[in-house]
Amino acid sequence: MRYLMSIDAGTGSVRAVLFDELGTQVSIAQREWTHHGEEGVAASMSFDTRANWQLVCECINESLTKARIDPSHVAALTASSMREGIVLYDKEGNELWAVANVDARASAEVIELKLLSESIEEEFYRESGQTFALGALPRLLWVKKHRSDIYEKTATISMISDWVLARISGVIATDPSNGGTTGIFSLSSRDWQSSQARRVGLRDDIFPPVYEPGTVIGEITAECADKTLLPKGCKVVMGGGDVQLGSAGLGVIRAGQSAILGGSFWQQIVNIDAATPPPADMSLRVNPHVIPHLSQAEGITFFSGLIMRWFRDAFCSQQVLEAAKRNIDPYALLEELAAEVPVGSYGIMPIFSDAMSYGKWYHASPSFLNLSLDPERCNIASMFRSLQENAAIVSAINLENITAYSGMTGGSLTFAGGASKGWLWPQIVADVTGRQIDIPVVKEATSLGGAMVAGIAAGIYTDIEEAVSLLVRWERSVEPDMDNHRIYQDIKHKWQQVYANQLALVDRGLLESMWRAPGV
Repeated sequence: MRYLMSIDAGTGSVRAVLFDELGTQVSIAQREWTHHGEEGVAASMSFDTRANWQLVCECINESLTKARIDPSHVAALTASSMREGIVLYDKEGNELWAVANVDARASAEVIELKLLSESIEEEFYRESGQTFALGALPRLLWVKKHRSDIYEKTATISMISDWVLARISGVIATDPSNGGTTGIFSLSSRDWQSSQARRVGLRDDIFPPVYEPGTVIGEITAECADKTLLPKGCKVVMGGGDVQLGSAGLGVIRAGQSAILGGSFWQQIVNIDAATPPPADMSLRVNPHVIPHLSQAEGITFFSGLIMRWFRDAFCSQQVLEAAKRNIDPYALLEELAAEVPVGSYGIMPIFSDAMSYGKWYHASPSFLNLSLDPERCNIASMFRSLQENAAIVSAINLENITAYSGMTGGSLTFAGGASKGWLWPQIVADVTGRQIDIPVVKEATSLGGAMVAGIAAGIYTDIEEAVSLLVRWERSVEPDMDNHRIYQDIKHKWQQVYANQLALVDRGLLESMWRAPGV
């Protein structure tokens, strides 16, 4: 039996997941990491390459030890990561500077870029599908302005997953799905658009080779083999962005297929032809897929999973204790309670994430509206259900916007991530969207997608279609209740009007936005 390792460098943690060639998860090891702010730099979120490489090595070794296999049977490995995070290197390949995806230090630089030309952001967006807010251009300008010594030494740039592979193989390169999120990239050619860097006064000679996911870029270095249990000769394979590899791990590999990935943030994605230009109103994000001829139109719902964690920790201590006594997940208990609440949660309206407006990305002040003083109607159960309904409503709006732009109406909707583990939330998503929901057996979709591309490189699978047919299995499907769907349609329209009024309060300076993109 041969094995495949996928290393996922997420926003909050890194994981090393080992699969056998049949797609069975053999072992997993995880370490949380923290991205500290840089002293004196507002909204910064640095990525500590020295400390985090140690955590990557610990995960690799623990995963192999847990598996109780001969490490020489690991045929190939790859990596995925949070998108937008970048690493700068000197000419010897040593890390100079790195930031996580949530770094927002470059607000002033975003504004400066927009002032260069009235249409510059729109022009760059038409080429790359990205706005300036979280891209690499403003961050590189910040480095040039505030860390000129680092800027002058910079020889190469990469993404976080590319950094993992560079540490393992000694080769610095990127792929379209992750590199595309820099915004210095062409959706159509799936390669760097270095002229964008020149246009804004940045160097154009720091961009590494671009390889498609599944390409062998090297082998384990002697240095990495000494630090880990990985075998010499093991193939190191180009990976990709977490959402796009996760889509492959869900079998979402053909035009028109769609999915909701329900984690800390929720992403709603629809596959489109790579030649499709981004929408003129800049309302959505468009990224290269890990499939060469496809891009993905993407909507994002902010903090959906993190809001649930906040609600649990802030208000549900009694339910957490009761769940511990019953030896069940607190969310399972909360779903039991929420199931007794009627559709619409007695009119409670949560105000957290708005539907995506990529060109002007900010949110209202977090709040619950339309509460009552009736404890039978306004309580933990009804507020919890209202949050579930709201996440589904925002996802539905994003999917409708993608459909209006792309013309891709889709059929069933794949639902994965932590939010798909319960039974009530998938039913709510089905009812709100009016579409059948398909839930996969393997919830570690990003890591499974990584195993697929590693397996193709190792010759275990012929191509991504064969890997999907062999490895993607379904746990269950959920049919929508169309009576509930009609109720949710009315709730959705009311919520959109209410949210617009809440945004107006932020615009007037009366309330604070939950989150605002740099430069907005």
